[in-house]
Amino acid sequence: MNKSKKNIPVGKIKYLIILIFFYLTTVTSTLFALESNEESFIEIKILDKVSSKSILLKLKIGEEKKYNNLLIKSLKCKNSEFDDSPEITAYIQVQDLTSKNNDEVFIFNGWTFSSSPTINPFDHPVYNIWLTKCY
Repeated sequence: MNKSKKNIPVGKIKYLIILIFFYLTTVTSTLFALESNEESFIEIKILDKVSSKSILLKLKIGEEKKYNNLLIKSLKCKNSEFDDSPEITAYIQVQDLTSKNNDEVFIFNGWTFSSSPTINPFDHPVYNIWLTKCY
């Protein structure tokens, strides 16, 4: 009986160590997820209606990229948390560099949705833009 009493504190210490281990792994994975959000990317597909060619463009959040006469900037992206019908949304700004109209800074400035691009459509005579991924 004397041996079992000595094992009880050892069992409590092991239990405490396991709890601390799980807590630290949870905290570090949360911090890693926050860091990875800062390094998020979006992928958009751009269709040139004149030449019927499309390209896949990868943009880092906060980065501007020029594609022909368009200057595209991604500001935010979000994946839905539901697995049944995944939804990818991104906030992008598109500027037409050929437009000399000072009244209109952006030809598109808003949220775009991967499953329904017609909710907030990108309207341009030469190009179509679709959101494909956010990671």
